[in-house]
Amino acid sequence: MNADDLLTLSPVLPVVVLHEVEQAVPVARALHSGGVRVMEVTLRTDAALEAIRRVAAEVPDVVVGAGTVITPDQARAAADAGAAFLVTPGTTDALLDATVDTGLPVLPGASTVSEAMRLAERGFDRLKFFPAEASGGVGALSAIGGPLPHLRFCPTGGITSDSAPRYLALPNVACVGGSWLTPKDALAAQDYARVETLAKEATALGTEAATATT
Repeated sequence: MNADDLLTLSPVLPVVVLHEVEQAVPVARALHSGGVRVMEVTLRTDAALEAIRRVAAEVPDVVVGAGTVITPDQARAAADAGAAFLVTPGTTDALLDATVDTGLPVLPGASTVSEAMRLAERGFDRLKFFPAEASGGVGALSAIGGPLPHLRFCPTGGITSDSAPRYLALPNVACVGGSWLTPKDALAAQDYARVETLAKEATALGTEAATATT
């Protein structure tokens, strides 16, 4: 799998924060039942690496990756845990080198034209735009597409089910990252049926965006 393959797995890349390892497999299965075949587990909790390990081992139909990768050690640990891809909120030379060394597809984060150009110089043309809403949202990404039409983005940060279609309608957006598919209260209540329903709604967003651009 490469970055292009990753960006086509779902119109919405679920950004999942797990505080309990036991939630990992039920969440992955609920997302899959809703038509979403990918999930990004953020490395913001102590449960994250083991959660990635369990999903990779027990739910092979879901492509699980690591998000919020901010250090070289995290990149290596995520790869060792079985992550199929890495996502960073921003980039440094050391972090980029470490992610490349893992051999995994990477979505490095950028929020400015200069950062995007620098990543393109390093050979990355599939990027994360973060924090999307705080960095200008749809208008900013549309403007970036003018001078940098060869780059494609997965915007993340503040995007909702209401705003997602506007991002997906942009020619330089392949998918969006969203945390709304796995809301904190649903996970706390082990309401995986709700996660499945939200996944089904997210899957439909791709069809809506395609219709809007034709």
